[in-house]
Order: sequence, then structure tokens, then C-alpha cells
Amino acid sequence: MRMLHLGLRVTDLDRSLAFYTAVGYTVAGRVPETGFGSLTMLQLPGDPFISLELVHDPDRPVTDTGAVNHLVVQTDDLAATVADLAARGIAAEPPHDHGEGMWTSWLTDPDGYRIELVQWPPGHPAGMTAADFIA
Repeated sequence: MRMLHLGLRVTDLDRSLAFYTAVGYTVAGRVPETGFGSLTMLQLPGDPFISLELVHDPDRPVTDTGAVNHLVVQTDDLAATVADLAARGIAAEPPHDHGEGMWTSWLTDPDGYRIELVQWPPGHPAGMTAADFIA
């Protein structure tokens, strides 16, 4: 088994699409009407799979983002990503150096969901592994 994607409820689909496409996602497909609302599937460049599904129902706006702690997006060059986001009108916290080449930054989407941007150290696998927790 493997995790496929996260379905994230959004209040204003156009506003959320503008934000997530500025972050770098592209729209891979749409399902106009479901029992959840309309579904918009998003994919990051170079990622072979859809990783985020925006779920929109105008009758069910987001009132609490507390159930989702944060999303994590990997970038190869965090400083360049933060600068590009700023040029697109999206404020991200200044990159924080965790040592050994790992950098993070945080931003918030239009509904209040927190997003962590991560730049792994050189040679690190593309995602988190059990090796990250060996002391």
C-alpha cells in the first residue's frame, strides 16, 4: 500500500487555485460534482502522481483547519522558491537552517492551512525514511 494524495477542503476554489498554482502545482484533472463537492486534482512538476486534491463545495466553507497540522512540499532550492513565491505575492517565512544542508520555510494558504517547504541535504532520499529517526 502507499499514500496517494490528500483531499483538502477549500472555501474559494479560484483563490485556492491561484495560490497553489503560484506555489508550483498544475491542474491535472477535475471531477465537477461528487458527494463531497467539485474535485480539482493538482500535481507538482516532476512528480509522477497527483498529490493534492482540492475539494470545493460552496455550501461547506472551511471553518476549522485544525484537523490538518501541515502539508510538506519538497524543493531543490529553498531560497529560490521563497524568492519566486514573493515575486508572485505569496509571503513565506525566511528559510531556516537546520544544519547539515536541511532548510525549511513556512507559508499559509488562503484557508489557513500551513505548508512547510523543505530542502533536503545533498544525497538525501526524495522523502522521509526511517533513517531520519536513527539517533
